[in-house]
Amino acid sequence: MTAKADTPKQNEWLVILASSLGTVFEWYDFYLYGLLATIISAQFFSGVNETTGFIFALAAFAAGFAVRPFGALVFGRVGDMVGRKNTFLVTMGIMGLSTFAVGLLPSYAAIGVAAPVLLVFLRLLQGLALGGEYGGAATYVAEHAPAGKRGFHTSFIQTTATLGLFAALLVVIGCRSILGEAAFADWGWRVPFIVSILLLGVSLWIRMQLEESPVFAKMKAEGKTSKAPLTEAFARWGNLKIVFIALFGAVAGQAVVWYTGQFYALFFLEKTLKVEGATANILIAIALAIATPAFLFFGWLSDRIGRKPIILAGCAIAALTYFPLFESLSKAANPALYAAQQNAPVTVIADPASCAFQFDPIGRNTFESSGCDVAKSLLAKAGVNYANAGHAGDPATVTIGNRTLAYSGEPAAFRAAINAGLVEAGYPAKADAAQINKPLVVLILTILVLYVTMVYGPIAALLVELFPARIRYTSMSLPYHIGNGWFGGFLPTTAFAMVAATGNIYYGLWYPIGIAALTVVIGLFLLPETAKRPLDE
Repeated sequence: MTAKADTPKQNEWLVILASSLGTVFEWYDFYLYGLLATIISAQFFSGVNETTGFIFALAAFAAGFAVRPFGALVFGRVGDMVGRKNTFLVTMGIMGLSTFAVGLLPSYAAIGVAAPVLLVFLRLLQGLALGGEYGGAATYVAEHAPAGKRGFHTSFIQTTATLGLFAALLVVIGCRSILGEAAFADWGWRVPFIVSILLLGVSLWIRMQLEESPVFAKMKAEGKTSKAPLTEAFARWGNLKIVFIALFGAVAGQAVVWYTGQFYALFFLEKTLKVEGATANILIAIALAIATPAFLFFGWLSDRIGRKPIILAGCAIAALTYFPLFESLSKAANPALYAAQQNAPVTVIADPASCAFQFDPIGRNTFESSGCDVAKSLLAKAGVNYANAGHAGDPATVTIGNRTLAYSGEPAAFRAAINAGLVEAGYPAKADAAQINKPLVVLILTILVLYVTMVYGPIAALLVELFPARIRYTSMSLPYHIGNGWFGGFLPTTAFAMVAATGNIYYGLWYPIGIAALTVVIGLFLLPETAKRPLDE
């Protein structure tokens, strides 16, 4: 071991700034799609029913996450063999050009099924690029950081995902305000994607000013770089065991807490609580602005008390409080809807065999083959919480409070009766902006983001410290991107599918709660503390 590996060869703040700005840009690109999922559903999945289209849009969003582990393998190997700097220059170029192309992509109305196919292809390219970017940036910053400050320095990288989301929110809000909702939904949604080409040029120029990591440069000079990083990382049990512990004892829980706090909450506001899109974006943006400095605080704190206790505490607190927080969010964001749910609960009573799962992977089911399907399809689209009841042979009926509506065999008439019953019971078509308790909504959203800062602020330092320098890029990237790409990235799709299957608007929360609780148990017993480990071994 040598002290030189801990001595930065270039200004440490230039390293942090350049690495962070580039990563902010990549997250900006990646998250634009998530913010515009509702509009993209209408633009690219208009050939299916609305509920299925939205779940498809979320699935296409998740497709970018699905391939992130493969990007981690490809670019992690290159990063451990060729170098940290050049690898994340390549990943940035792929991400930027893919995002620009989304802004030019014809809609379903223009080219039919080719539109969603091309969209998914571009999302896959984005996911591959991001799979290589994060590990490179985190490793690069950590390998420049002075001993005892790695948690604090890498926490700047951890802010980039939130800052990228924040930047995307500001651009989307600005475009919506300037163009108006109608023009934005028609063509203006393309503008945030297209202007990203300018950010790509700036970010690439900044990154090109950097030198190679001192730890990697020293290894290369001494001829100690790995010739087969994939084999060393994953074909040898000693390292593979640490990969599994990192995934299930830290990253999986971190991922679901992150995506619940920053994405599922946004989708929940828009899709379930019927808060107008621009308003939901502004409320999330305010919460992000308030809570983002906590990434740096928890990164700094992890240098003093350790990475493990902060990450596991964040997972545990989130798992214990998600249900009351989201119920409070419902009450604050759409009080009329919440009151109607309490005063006039909805129940669908039908023979279970006549009820289809409210998600059609083929995209052609109109859900009109039974009264149960007609009712559930309407209620799911309206974001109405409902219970299920009935036994074999029961005719399809819907109760709204004390009112019972029976299916007579006419889908249109049944839908009209249900809609009338919902209106009479006080169920609103959308949230009344004047009735939203905005301070309380922002407070709840801020709490959710603070959970994110607890689990995410120290995670980069933990992962970098877990693995040896010669295979660090490869080893840390895979568990990070499996956790965040699969456990986290599929969270909105999985949670909304669970809601569609049960009718309970809170049922999807069981997914992040279960994963976070699992991480607490595994991490408590198997995850080592890493804060004092050297990086050049």
